[in-house]
Amino acid sequence: MSKVRIIADSAADIRQEIKDKVTILPMTLRFGEEEFVDGVTIDYKTFYEKLIESDQLPTTSQIMPMAFADEFRKAQSEGEEVVCITISSKLSGTFQSANIAAEEVGGDIFVVDSLNAAIGEGILVDYALELAQRGMSGAQIAEALNSAKDNIRLVAMLNTLEYLKKGGRISKTVAFAGELLSIKPVVHIMEGEVQMLGKARGSRQGNNLLVKEIEAAGGVDFSKPLLLGFTGLEDSLLQKYVQDSAVLWKDNTDKLSSVPIGSIIGTHVGPGAIAVAFFKK
Repeated sequence: MSKVRIIADSAADIRQEIKDKVTILPMTLRFGEEEFVDGVTIDYKTFYEKLIESDQLPTTSQIMPMAFADEFRKAQSEGEEVVCITISSKLSGTFQSANIAAEEVGGDIFVVDSLNAAIGEGILVDYALELAQRGMSGAQIAEALNSAKDNIRLVAMLNTLEYLKKGGRISKTVAFAGELLSIKPVVHIMEGEVQMLGKARGSRQGNNLLVKEIEAAGGVDFSKPLLLGFTGLEDSLLQKYVQDSAVLWKDNTDKLSSVPIGSIIGTHVGPGAIAVAFFKK
């Protein structure tokens, strides 16, 4: 039976329990002149403290092919196949870097474009690990991931439009109107890109939009990984959402895992966002 190593980039937010079973390659992050290695020289708490204090948005950069190639060779030297899962190719050049490295190294290396990010990418990594533990080969896992990834839904309610405005994703006028009306934007990732789903006034309405979106997708496939996420320094908004939407979970799962959403996506949405990622039925 072939052993398979699962590799991902640090844009994937994954459950604490599986972190030591996955190889995570860090992306880099710059606040002005300061450069940090995501998750290595900066943790998420320090990141959000700096983000809140900073006038400028930090910039993030993709992983270089050489970093992937080194990791691929290491896996091969230990007799392992590789399944490498990356952030959406529409959001970063990391997928391209991984492909360049796979071509250079050769052998059984399968690169999968998650067409997602954060916890959406995270549940695909989680699922890959499950399949590897069932004894599937690298090729079988990659094929299963490519067909399952279209069923992933990531829906998030943001606390502010400020960071989308700073990043040039929306106009100042839209952001200003949104802040005046205390509008909570609800976004999702569709075909690899972040898209606006709707606007809710206040978090209760936003919670309803999240619930509605889950229902519109045809419900949650509870046989596959499911993950909740939050940005910022604490998760009280997320806990409130879990209570408000208890009807979705209570008869289906006894454990809802949640993780802090890291700096790569946190840069664009800012603190106070809550998100859910699931495979639809």
